[in-house]
Amino acid sequence: MGVAVHTITLAPGCAGWRLDRALAAALPTLSRERLKALAAGGAVAWGDGGLARDPAFKVKGGEQLRVAVPAPMAAAAAAQDIGLVVPYEDDHLLVVEKPAGLVVHPAAGHLDGTLVNALLHHCAGRLSGIGGVARPGIVHRIDKDTSGLLVVAKTDPAHEGLSRQFAAHTVDRRYVAVVSGHPVLSAGRIEGNLARSSHNRHKQVIVEQGKGRHAVTNYRTVQLLGSAAVVEAKLETGRTHQVRAHMLSIGHPLVGDPLYGRPGPLRATLARLGFARQALHARVLGFRHPVTGNDLRFESETPCDMTELIAALAF
Repeated sequence: MGVAVHTITLAPGCAGWRLDRALAAALPTLSRERLKALAAGGAVAWGDGGLARDPAFKVKGGEQLRVAVPAPMAAAAAAQDIGLVVPYEDDHLLVVEKPAGLVVHPAAGHLDGTLVNALLHHCAGRLSGIGGVARPGIVHRIDKDTSGLLVVAKTDPAHEGLSRQFAAHTVDRRYVAVVSGHPVLSAGRIEGNLARSSHNRHKQVIVEQGKGRHAVTNYRTVQLLGSAAVVEAKLETGRTHQVRAHMLSIGHPLVGDPLYGRPGPLRATLARLGFARQALHARVLGFRHPVTGNDLRFESETPCDMTELIAALAF
């Protein structure tokens, strides 16, 4: 199995950062957890040849390191003929509309029937290998019960180029959400670092500055409903559960959200409609094509279950 060796120099602005955070900034195609595992396995070395095994080591900035990344194994996931809506596709990438309920990549409890299984069939195995065995072609993801647009890489250069854009927060990502109550401010900016809750590992919570991961959401109210509102959330960053946790932090959790929501007086309406997911849809996705340089922008219609919910809550 081949090994790709990346020689990197940490940016001066990384001074005081943890090693794993600095590595993730220098190598945006690799996740922080992946880099931690590589360091623990002796695959990260300082310029003098000494191994950099401690992910919590505070760097000074400017250090040179070598990261040895094993080539991805053949995808273990099976190709499955699962229908996909594909608004755009070329030799380098494709944009898909993920329906609510579809898991993006295989994981415990969801070993098949995922978007990756569908992509392996649709692309006949031609997906970027950077994501490894479980996540070929996956550049970013959205939650299982969130619907909407995703871009998928077919080639490694496309994957690397898209990952750089996500890391630089230059991708235009806008969600439509239905939230409980009426926001006091019709538009606003929510800035709050997010980290996993110590009480519930499935939840993200806002933590003090210097901890967790920097997260910023801009929102504006689009429509006021009886006891709810439709908002557009524009992401400056793309963290796990970002919109869900940020809207909860200002007192307006997403309607139907089983993890962050507060059903209250809407419980009967949700039950009548059979609506059992967070009312969140990735509506807009805009980015620069990583190979051609063309600006691309895609917009997805709000799905039927959410339009029915909005109609029911309008009275």
